[in-house]
Amino acid sequence: MDVRRFLKLVTPQQNGALLIVGHGSTVNPESSAPTLAHAAEIRSRNIFADVQCAFWKEEPSLRDAIYLFDPDRIKNVCVVPNFISEGYFTQTVIPRELELNDKITKRANGQIWNYGDPVGNHPLMTELLMQRARDIAPGIPESETSLLIVAHGTDLNENSAVAAKREAERIRALGRYANVLNVYMEEFPLVSDWNVLTSSPNVVVVPFFISDGLHSYEDIPVLLGIAEQGSTPSRKEKGDAVFRKEPYRIDNRSLFYASSIGTDPRVADIIVEEATAAARANDSIN
Repeated sequence: MDVRRFLKLVTPQQNGALLIVGHGSTVNPESSAPTLAHAAEIRSRNIFADVQCAFWKEEPSLRDAIYLFDPDRIKNVCVVPNFISEGYFTQTVIPRELELNDKITKRANGQIWNYGDPVGNHPLMTELLMQRARDIAPGIPESETSLLIVAHGTDLNENSAVAAKREAERIRALGRYANVLNVYMEEFPLVSDWNVLTSSPNVVVVPFFISDGLHSYEDIPVLLGIAEQGSTPSRKEKGDAVFRKEPYRIDNRSLFYASSIGTDPRVADIIVEEATAAARANDSIN
């Protein structure tokens, strides 16, 4: 199923801009890669007059992003957080750093800034998770497969845990898989217990993260038992080795391991949809 069929007609915004906000990282250069890739894809569609990115931990910073768009040329800016869930960053950090008053902010220079929802909240995320599972395990019967959606867990990431549970419940309600579970790295149910939590001959594991990094390249594979702790290859080499369509064979069962859902190119569709939804909210008020 192609998620594009669900997207509403998007009217080009010749005087509007899109700002995609990511977390970024000072230690993981791959952290910002999906956000930059989605921006490049959206830029190529010529929907917005300008498309830029800003990050909490990288350049350009959120504070600098306020000045990225020329008010004489850009009258409206749609801000979309490239985050998995609502939480401290989307509710406190981003509004504070971008000086947003609410969902709609009018600046002294006349620009209107519309604040959208994080990408992980979009209902199309459910379809992306299911498609990622099909892509990593092509031809494997879903009725003989358990799907595990992995989040971080712990109180520090409470909302991401809730988001993973929500997605698991949505997919479980469709009745396609033998079992659908939300599992976590640091709270129960633990991803490391996958072998006792499931009994199907096939298991598909999809990390519910925005980007690949230490968690998806090393931590989760170690917890799954498909990699050893403290391996030394580069992250790219780890990714090339750990994400593969050939299953891992453990106890006569097949385990398939996918890359993080935020790396899916179709997240660009979700970003566009969140941006246009935010713009429509502004139009309805005016």
